[in-house]
Amino acid sequence: MREAMFYERLNDNLVRCGLCRHHCQIGDGARGICAVRENRGGTLYSLVYGKLVAENVDPIEKKPLFHVLPASRSFSIATVGCNFRCRHCQNYSISQVPPKAPIVGEDHSPQSVIRKAQATGCRSIAYTYTEPTIFFEFAYDTARLAKEAGLLNVFVTNGYISKKALATAAPYLDAANIDLKGFSEGFYRDYIHARLSEVLDSIVEHRKLDIWLELTTLIIPGLNDSDEELQGIASFIAGNLGVDTPWHVTQFYPTYQLTDRPRTPVATLRRARDIGKAAGLRYVYEGNVPGEGGENTFCPSCAALLIGRHGYLIERNRIENGACPDCGVAIAGIGM
Repeated sequence: MREAMFYERLNDNLVRCGLCRHHCQIGDGARGICAVRENRGGTLYSLVYGKLVAENVDPIEKKPLFHVLPASRSFSIATVGCNFRCRHCQNYSISQVPPKAPIVGEDHSPQSVIRKAQATGCRSIAYTYTEPTIFFEFAYDTARLAKEAGLLNVFVTNGYISKKALATAAPYLDAANIDLKGFSEGFYRDYIHARLSEVLDSIVEHRKLDIWLELTTLIIPGLNDSDEELQGIASFIAGNLGVDTPWHVTQFYPTYQLTDRPRTPVATLRRARDIGKAAGLRYVYEGNVPGEGGENTFCPSCAALLIGRHGYLIERNRIENGACPDCGVAIAGIGM
């Protein structure tokens, strides 16, 4: 247990958490929406500091980050908890914690995470699987040590972090993949329990702070797959983040509380990709459908195949010194 960052004390032992954009007001003995930050006598505590429920060596492509150190490995960690209530959460067993549930996880220190990352040949640490914002204190302490050790830090996040917390993390945060889950307030209200406007504002803040961004949209048939929504996302990316920002359009499969929807047809992903390309985006990828060809990186200038992928496996990488070997155009990203 560790005293939380980013909160203010109010009257009658109330506190207001400032870590994410919910800004929970929490009574004595209660927890915030994330279920892992608890008010004890007017002091807010993180209950998950160092309590890891997952630690794995992953391909960086699994995050997915296709334009960060391709073919490298990332040491991936998570604690329980999340500040969203996505009805289709793929990691619900560790993200969706009942309000007063005991906190599970094995104790780790930031130093032990760094040692394991180095011992396994990883070039980055990924704060992922659940929502890294809710274990901010541990992620922050780990990220500072990782930076000193020459490792990159990447968040796989829902983008609901507060401006103050993001600004604090930014000097140590190299990249983020943000889930832009849809493009309507109704979808975010009914299926996520959050506000789209806050996510969009956060995404723009990441760009202003010079954090490398890739966005992912899990496309759910009948809920967020209309041409209007997909065009809205593509236009938002092009207009606010730049056409070099990769967009991953990913196949949904029925899970958790959303089992009445079918898997996303590959044709829908292809349509989304075409919409992204029509908006001027240079890198649009189809996810969760290995072997369909939508995972490859092509030169935005001469259309040459640069990186051939099958799932998370890179089968071929022709990029030389960060550029296309055929026409010389630079390929956006980190360590390309």
